[in-house]
Amino acid sequence: MHRTDFLVIGSGIAGLSFALKVAKLGSVAIVTKRQGIDSNTAWAQGGISCVTDEDDSFDLHVADTLDAGAGLCDESVVRTIVSEGPERIQELIDYGVDFDYHEVDGEQVISLGREGGHSMRRILHSRDTTGREIEEKLLAAAQAEPNITLFEHHYAIDLITTSKLGLATENRCVGIYALDEKEGEVVSFRSDRVVLATGGSGKVYLYTSNPDVATGDGVAMAWRAGVEVANMEFIQFHPTVLYHPKGTSFLISEALRGEGGVLLGGDGEPFMAKYDERKDLAPRDIVARAIDTEMKRTGSRCVYLDMRHHSKEYLEDRFPNIFQTCLDHGVDPSKEPIPVVPAAHYQCGGINTDINGITSLKGLYAIGEVTCTGLHGANRLASNSLLEGAVLAHRASEHIKAILPKERPASDVELPKWQRGDAEDVDELVVIYHNWDEIRRLMWDYVSIVRTDKRLHRAATRLANLKREVHEFYWNFKITGDLLELRNLVDVAGLIVESARLRQESRGLHYTLDHPEKSTELRDTILTRY
Repeated sequence: MHRTDFLVIGSGIAGLSFALKVAKLGSVAIVTKRQGIDSNTAWAQGGISCVTDEDDSFDLHVADTLDAGAGLCDESVVRTIVSEGPERIQELIDYGVDFDYHEVDGEQVISLGREGGHSMRRILHSRDTTGREIEEKLLAAAQAEPNITLFEHHYAIDLITTSKLGLATENRCVGIYALDEKEGEVVSFRSDRVVLATGGSGKVYLYTSNPDVATGDGVAMAWRAGVEVANMEFIQFHPTVLYHPKGTSFLISEALRGEGGVLLGGDGEPFMAKYDERKDLAPRDIVARAIDTEMKRTGSRCVYLDMRHHSKEYLEDRFPNIFQTCLDHGVDPSKEPIPVVPAAHYQCGGINTDINGITSLKGLYAIGEVTCTGLHGANRLASNSLLEGAVLAHRASEHIKAILPKERPASDVELPKWQRGDAEDVDELVVIYHNWDEIRRLMWDYVSIVRTDKRLHRAATRLANLKREVHEFYWNFKITGDLLELRNLVDVAGLIVESARLRQESRGLHYTLDHPEKSTELRDTILTRY
């Protein structure tokens, strides 16, 4: 059993930022199921939104966020996160994050991009690999911190609570079980302060811009432990992912449209003016639905993003990763439009928390994409995600620092060893892979950009059967990483469908043909297991 003062699950911007802040207070264990760098953060291209220009203001950023969120944002949360952004940006710079600069009147100033839904240029970026730049610098700082231990290739299985242990005390989280993939054994981590920073669940869909690690682990574990989950129906589909026969889900950043990129239909004509006065810089929910409509109307397999108004030299300098990847797939953006399609991108709902990352289970915090804080509402404003991760990490650490002197931990709790019982090695891995594929296909077909009551009912029926099958696998076979991810995927898919069935209106990212209008009632979809 590993004992630690702070236990962090996940190694993206939220988890690493939190770990670095609390390392001064005690020992920190970071548990991550692949390598430390494998996170959604590392895949973020566009940048991080923050008010840094004198022509911009917190009020404008707040207004843009509220507009994108379609009425469901918590304005006080939005204002807090936006106004605390500049300090968190300075911390990233202090860690060595190299944002892009340009010269103005002989001085170097931060370069700012613009993306859909933003009324001003306020996106700080490092070329088109901003997330990787942030991830690398924070990971290096964490690895250099003597109080932080990074446990790579450890799959978190479940949260351990005093209730599950049968203790007659106030229910709280006291640790986790995790699969040490390299050793093939289950180990336990004991801590009174557990932080879920596991990111999103894009891999629940067949087509996604997310890395393979995004299987909704944190939401699924929290749900199984009885923690409240909110607004899981709001899954953001990024409008522009590279379309290619090889099926590589490579993101074509919204920053391209911020630099004048224009979406073209199969006939070569722009179409966004038909759907929104902001045209190609409308919020993502509007652009994704517009593309979906155009593809269905014309029968085309994709639309196109035209960047030919920029020179090859500019594109290579501003978007080197995107430009080279397009070339590798036979597309020269300086000479021809880029074929693009929408794909699952960001989970706007999640574990229900307050502005300090506090969940409904004592001892458990959640920060970053895994949460529902009230910032995003029914649709996330572009590049607000990295900002939220940095701010919530800070606020959670400050809250813990404030209560630490008077906290009464369950220090006497011992965690029982994992009991494998009569579980056998999985003899037919093909069954697991088949179920994984079926979940992702049915979610794409029935619960994606446009929904109906009938599609949601079909998805719910099939998922109920799949959940029973996966439950049987879990208890009868020796656990593997693939089985754990499958278990989490089916749980999260079920939460998305249940939430979508409860919201009988069209708002933000949830659009249904059976209820096309917005309801006059503003409400969150709160799911409680117990």
